[in-house]
Amino acid sequence: MSLIDNPAPPLDIKEWVQGNPGTIDENRGKVILIEAFQVNCPGCFVGGLPEAIDIFLKNKDQPLEVWGLATAFEDYRLNSIDNLRKLLETGEVVGETHRHLSELNMLSMDRLQYFIPFPVAWDHITPCHGEVSDEAINQVIYRDFPQYDSMPEENKSWIKRQVEAYLNKKEFNAATFETYQMKGTPSSILIDKKGIVRHSVFGSGQGLEALVQSLLDE
Repeated sequence: MSLIDNPAPPLDIKEWVQGNPGTIDENRGKVILIEAFQVNCPGCFVGGLPEAIDIFLKNKDQPLEVWGLATAFEDYRLNSIDNLRKLLETGEVVGETHRHLSELNMLSMDRLQYFIPFPVAWDHITPCHGEVSDEAINQVIYRDFPQYDSMPEENKSWIKRQVEAYLNKKEFNAATFETYQMKGTPSSILIDKKGIVRHSVFGSGQGLEALVQSLLDE
């Protein structure tokens, strides 16, 4: 079931690595923007995070909370809480993020040229255990293929096999990333003043600022 237009689930995180804004319920009356990223994700640092930071800085006097959610669904050695701490404390970037930002001349003295000014949480990352259930398979299918039921049977069978193979190879679960049915990073979740999930945006440059403004105007 889609989370859109439904109450926002509590964030299942390991800890707030930077700041601690409280819970979603404690921030009723404010719009909440959750910007999900991975440390080893060039697109997060070129597009997603700068976009969220710009929105944060433009709306500091508005009833808006901007929270970062660092998660990991791949490259677990690089997408780690230790590398997140280094990023927040010193601006150090790693892996493909470092390589790509270097090519774009977006590093200064080998460090990120900007800092993240809002609270940042580390997702609850836990090892996968046991057999993959039909429920888990269907959750991924309907998250990524909302028109699945109307597809030809041959296509449905292929998708189900691919999803099952992916889940069998999966090493860890990322609790909040999965609860909020995100497709990748960067992703932006928008929660309105009543605590209802209104938008889920995958990628950057998708009109996020206008969506935030529309919720602030309500």
